Amino acid sequence: MKKGFMYLLAMFLLIGFLAACGPDDSKKSGEKEDAKTTDEMPEKPETLTLWVNDEEKQREALEKMTKKYTEETGIKVEMIPVSMLEQIEKLDVEGPAGNGPDVIYQPHDRIGDLVLRGLVEPIDLGEKEEEYTENALKAVQYEEEYWGYPAVSETYALFYNKSRVKEEPKEMKQIMEIAEKDTNPAKDEYGFLLEAANLYFVYPFFSGNGAYVFGNENGKYDTTDIGLNNEGAIKGGELVQEWYEKEYIPQDLTPDILNGLFKEGKVSAVINGPWMVREYEEDLGEDLGAAPIPVLDNREHPKSFVGIKSYMLSYYSENKKWAQDLMAYLTNFESSLLYYDIAGELPARKDAMEDPEIVENPLYSAFAEQTKYGEPMPSVPAMQQVWEPFNDALNFISKGEPVEEVLNEAVESIKQKIESTGAN
Repeated sequence: MKKGFMYLLAMFLLIGFLAACGPDDSKKSGEKEDAKTTDEMPEKPETLTLWVNDEEKQREALEKMTKKYTEETGIKVEMIPVSMLEQIEKLDVEGPAGNGPDVIYQPHDRIGDLVLRGLVEPIDLGEKEEEYTENALKAVQYEEEYWGYPAVSETYALFYNKSRVKEEPKEMKQIMEIAEKDTNPAKDEYGFLLEAANLYFVYPFFSGNGAYVFGNENGKYDTTDIGLNNEGAIKGGELVQEWYEKEYIPQDLTPDILNGLFKEGKVSAVINGPWMVREYEEDLGEDLGAAPIPVLDNREHPKSFVGIKSYMLSYYSENKKWAQDLMAYLTNFESSLLYYDIAGELPARKDAMEDPEIVENPLYSAFAEQTKYGEPMPSVPAMQQVWEPFNDALNFISKGEPVEEVLNEAVESIKQKIESTGAN
């Protein structure tokens, strides 16, 4: 009896082995891989929620992009307008309550703060990593992980009025000559304007002389090493102070005043971002020109701040893989060019930045070129402690206070704020 049982068992094992090696083996293997693929991508949700910046043209572009995504995937995208400034605090409240979005939209310099608060999760770019520009990838990295799908790349450059400036300025000494010639404060006429009390816009004139925000070695920031009061920073501060002393820049200058005077044709050249291209174009038409920021006296290209706006994955999302699928779609080649066409913002993709639509546009191509000389704003939490003290310092410098003393006080204030908040 035992012998017969062992014989039957051996026959069953043999049949099973032959079946496993039979002609249907490849089919079974394929079915297993299909199952694996299904496991990797969970069941589609009915809806994904996206918080978008509360700006008309940006929403218009995203409506078209998300409509196409819905047509291709069947997933509806609920777009809720929330300004970028409000998204962090709102997510802090809405996320834990289960009312938050799957995806938010933020500038990269807030990544460190968002990670510190536990509001976002790292994402996996996979093979898509090679599609984005080098600066974009650097910008969305923090603690050796990626935290966003880069969508928009922006920096600032030089706009000029061709009716007042006959040749594209390539050196800062040309800009100073224009400022000397065209400035007449009594008539609200100026040769050269920028928001000189704002670190964001004056940084090139500090960094171009050797200043820096935080020490950076191999992509790792040292927030104890602040280079905003070194020799290069002092030189930059003295340059800014000189602009005020010579009345090239008025004390009460605001963004609205700057833009208004330039659009009225009362200013020869301004430093501003690509977000102003279309508005300036409406008033100046073919007289509007754009160029990279002219080289400094030391022949260095000024290092402007490069900001990358990206789609980020909410920690509280229950549809994390499909949320990443949406983010990848919103930053693909077609979506990037559609967004550029409607919203007028430069993509963060290599192929889109090299597209003739951008390269052959003399206005936007100036900003594309300037990004090559720029550097991403630090994304560490400590960056949020830099802006206020340094902008205060620039305000004091504009009023004639001693540059070195003011910068030393600003850096000390920044260090104290970083220490007190624990935002390293």
